[in-house]
Amino acid sequence: MGELYVALMHAPVYNKNMEEVATSITNLDLHDIARSSATFGARAYYVVHPAPAQKDLARRIMGFWREGYGAEYNPDRYEAFSRVRLLSTLQEVLGEIKIEQQGKKVYTVATDARLYPNTIEYQDLRQRLERTADVFLLLFGTGWGLIKEEMEKADYILKPIYGYGEYNHLSVRSAAAIILDRLRGN
Repeated sequence: MGELYVALMHAPVYNKNMEEVATSITNLDLHDIARSSATFGARAYYVVHPAPAQKDLARRIMGFWREGYGAEYNPDRYEAFSRVRLLSTLQEVLGEIKIEQQGKKVYTVATDARLYPNTIEYQDLRQRLERTADVFLLLFGTGWGLIKEEMEKADYILKPIYGYGEYNHLSVRSAAAIILDRLRGN
């Protein structure tokens, strides 16, 4: 079976005006995506932000659930947070995974609500995860998504999640849970 990693990118992403920005780390994104990553067997969940103050905030939030009262009160939350790693750039994430995976190629799989040319279907990626020993990193963008240049660098881009109507702006937490279920759910 292939290895799966998850990264939540806070920069470089777009804001609603399609300007390149860095978004803020949120408590809910830390908790919910960590829990989804643990539930669906991701080796690690990376929270990527260039600002030290934002990473310090995330460390304080996670520290409550990793140490002392929070860890005792909710061991499941402790387990989910044990997979979370804070880094500044995607390059750092890829470097850490390559070391952990002893130099194996890491295939990046971007996600977006927009359709791109090198789109892969969920069942195709799921089969690769099930039938190969390949290593995949799922990239989720905050705000209005990863910038176009980062999307184009990805090895694959997952097909967007389509709902019932024309509205298509899921929270990144919801999208991550749906995508992880499609790739690793029973």
